[in-house]
Amino acid sequence: MMSRRNFLFVAAALGAGALLGGCTGGEDDAAPTTGAPVGAPMEEDAMAGERTITVACGEAVVTYELNDSAASEGLLAQLPLALEVEDFSDNEKVFYPPEELDVTDAPLAETGEAGTLAYYAPWGDVVMFYGSFSPNGALYELGRAVDGMDAIAGLSGAIEVSSAGSATSASTVYFTRDISAEGLLSVWHALGATPSGNVAVKLSTGEPGGHNFLSPGLIADLVHEVGGTIVECNTAYGGQRGSTESHLRAAVDHGFTAIADVDIMDADGSMSLPVTGGAHLTEDLVGAHLADYDYVLSLAHFKGHAMGGFGGAVKNCSIGIASREGKMLIHSAGASTTGWGSPAQDDFLESMAEAAKAVSDHFGGVGGNMAYVNVMNRLSVDCDCDSHPAEPDMADIGILASLDPVALDRACVDLVYAADDGASLVERMESRNGAHTLEHAEAIGLGSQSYELVEL
Repeated sequence: MMSRRNFLFVAAALGAGALLGGCTGGEDDAAPTTGAPVGAPMEEDAMAGERTITVACGEAVVTYELNDSAASEGLLAQLPLALEVEDFSDNEKVFYPPEELDVTDAPLAETGEAGTLAYYAPWGDVVMFYGSFSPNGALYELGRAVDGMDAIAGLSGAIEVSSAGSATSASTVYFTRDISAEGLLSVWHALGATPSGNVAVKLSTGEPGGHNFLSPGLIADLVHEVGGTIVECNTAYGGQRGSTESHLRAAVDHGFTAIADVDIMDADGSMSLPVTGGAHLTEDLVGAHLADYDYVLSLAHFKGHAMGGFGGAVKNCSIGIASREGKMLIHSAGASTTGWGSPAQDDFLESMAEAAKAVSDHFGGVGGNMAYVNVMNRLSVDCDCDSHPAEPDMADIGILASLDPVALDRACVDLVYAADDGASLVERMESRNGAHTLEHAEAIGLGSQSYELVEL
């Protein structure tokens, strides 16, 4: 077996071969229960301390207990991360955290034992050994595997690295069954958000021909209360909202300009937001006018979606806020700003989550200058971007609000599962693996799938 030291001198130019693509581990999640926190926190035991991290790939999970070095602290500070794992030699897997680790006073990895987690300073990669190895003067120990070591050799493609010590608590989601202007204001007031400055109200103006978009009469009082400007971005698929002129015409025809000013945010092009911890996107291209706003209220119509399975807060603030070029970037999983591409389904879903996180981070993250409301009426399996959506075959459910977009969408998904007549929408969500958007969103730190549902 070639050591790292020898490899560095004789074959450094070759690099490590990345195994791209998602993990192949299967999923068999039971239908969630309405109001029950999903993804409950880990039991408090020796493996749930502040220095415990997990590396997850599909159903495979490896748990490491870290030492107290500055290098380990540096890794913990960057979590959660969603990235790619790579093969190296025949005894290790590696991944590259975005920031270099400080190896001052870090112990060298000298045991040579399988299960060691280490950091190779010259290349900036974290090393997961699943076989014995030779010591190296630039290889520093971070910790040891305490569970799941047998799974290391099979890791391939996308992984999610998270800290057990930083698990998020359950987020509060407010819920009313009263789908009216008064009901909408009640959940908004329960949320206790206090927008200030220039407020953007992000919604879908609806593709002409469709009729499931949110009614201006339903939302007008809330838009007026926050002093909001309705914002949108042009579509990338053509249609009658593919240009600023035609999009504004649709906003007029659908009654939105009668209740507030409407701003097509990419009328003057795009602005770039950085994506932190993404597996596919390094930037999110959003409408340039987003820079004009101090606060964003996401006001989404929750429904099905032909590509994403469902559309709610995460989609409204990812594809919805993306410029035309940004929409292409998301749909192609980071490959192109001019074409749709043909990425794996999960890569597209993950890209939506990454774009939404970029917007959230821009406004301060969860608890910052964003709030989210989902209206669960006209629950078609098709999106408001469809000019001829299928008629809903299930009853309206209600209005929900939260400061956490992941918890909000998760609660809506759970309510659909709990409905006696939700089979069509459930099939649409499951056939597109829609819940994976929320899994990835949680893994990269956009929000939590754990929530407390408070019915008003």
